[in-house]
Amino acid sequence: MSFNNCRCLIQQISYKQDRVLGLCSRGVYVTKKQKLSYFQMPATRKVFTLAMVRKTNSLLLGLKKKGFGEGKWNGFGGKVEKDETVSEGAVRELEEESGLVAKCLRKIGILEFEFAGDPVLLEVHVFDVTHYEGEPVETEEMLPQWFPEDGIPYDQMWPDDILWYPLYLKGTKFKGYFLYQGHDTILEYTLTQVEHLP
Repeated sequence: MSFNNCRCLIQQISYKQDRVLGLCSRGVYVTKKQKLSYFQMPATRKVFTLAMVRKTNSLLLGLKKKGFGEGKWNGFGGKVEKDETVSEGAVRELEEESGLVAKCLRKIGILEFEFAGDPVLLEVHVFDVTHYEGEPVETEEMLPQWFPEDGIPYDQMWPDDILWYPLYLKGTKFKGYFLYQGHDTILEYTLTQVEHLP
């Protein structure tokens, strides 16, 4: 393979053994003379929502019944459509997945996710929902269940949840980035408290 003709940006990030280390969603990790270089390629960004529903000392989660994240407990959300705002998408997805109608949304965080070998970056807008109408019902995609805040089933959830949920439960705004290998291993991450969110 010739690197001279590569138009990608090369960024030296560390030293490793002289071997190929594997794929990253934005490029490929390669080695040359025991130097690890990163050939960066632009990622496709997709915008998603995640609505977290709470009542006194309890959190509503849904067991994903099919598709991406099947078998994991999570909040309620999905992809924002072209003809709607992020907030509108959050309200729609919550109703579709739980039967609840959000009456007030408070944005609490923005998380970015990448998966090794996948060029798509997921931008997830996290909302706190404490005012809503209706009762949670099982839907085609999700099985809702209330959990006490001290009994959240982190061992059956995405590995990043245990890292940012404490900030969310304290009402602290945050931004984060997570790079996954598969669906169960976090390769690297950043998580920061912020004063304001866009």
